[in-house]
Amino acid sequence: MDWDKLRIFHAVAEKGSLTHAGDVLHLSQSAVSRQIRALEESLAVTLFHRHARGLILTEQGELLFDATQAMVKRLDATAARIRDSEDEVFGELRVTTTTGFGTLWLAPRLARLYEKYPALKIDLMLEERVLDLPMREADVAIRMKEPSQADLIRKRLMNIQMRLYATPEYIAVHGKPEVLDDLSAHRLISQHAGTPQVAAGAVLVQDLMSHDIPSTLTVNNYFGVLQAVLNHLGVGVLPDYLTEDFPNLVRVLPDVQSAEVPVFLAYPEELRHSKRVAAFRDFVTEEIMAYRRRQQDEAAA
Repeated sequence: MDWDKLRIFHAVAEKGSLTHAGDVLHLSQSAVSRQIRALEESLAVTLFHRHARGLILTEQGELLFDATQAMVKRLDATAARIRDSEDEVFGELRVTTTTGFGTLWLAPRLARLYEKYPALKIDLMLEERVLDLPMREADVAIRMKEPSQADLIRKRLMNIQMRLYATPEYIAVHGKPEVLDDLSAHRLISQHAGTPQVAAGAVLVQDLMSHDIPSTLTVNNYFGVLQAVLNHLGVGVLPDYLTEDFPNLVRVLPDVQSAEVPVFLAYPEELRHSKRVAAFRDFVTEEIMAYRRRQQDEAAA
């Protein structure tokens, strides 16, 4: 199959227009049209439905677009590896992690990474959905469980736990729960049970809800839970990595916590030699080690 024709087909499918694809490819509309027609003839199928408003992929066109999309992602990954300098770190790095970890732990620390590598361009994708690293939906992932794909390099960063926190202002007004049954006099703030989250956190919340808590606030990520807690709305279920950056939070019911949740950094095998990936991996590892040392120092004090 002619790659030039596939390249043109991919651009038309993305843009939904011969004219717009031609602009991207620096080809005339008639030249693009001829290539698409020749590709359809060689495959003996119709790839697009022609409408006044533009072009829509047929079922066969969708199948071909899935294939070209995978090819383009692979080519992008290869190009990224080629562009990696032996001595410099520059270019785009797509990092995915959860909304809570990305906004509350990772983003506040990125200044130190940019100080070291000012030419780095980070695309931070925060969502609970697990992006497909081998299919190049992202370059690096920080996940709250061990990745299942065999073709990924993975590094265990740390363990976290979900615990109960409130502000001193809230406790001054509403009192501090001393036993689990005391939660019936407080509002519990947590992630919504139906949102994607680590099982350990969901189990903890389920257990807490069994204590006849009349008022609750649920949010679909820990960033929202934290904002509600900081505004004195109640007792929140939050990951313990927050305590360093929000030292005024008071831990409530110290014996209540989730099971340990492993945090992994992962990236595709094909990016093993990427300078950008190595720089990000080393940066996160150093930050985690420094965080652990501070925790140990506090525990010993």
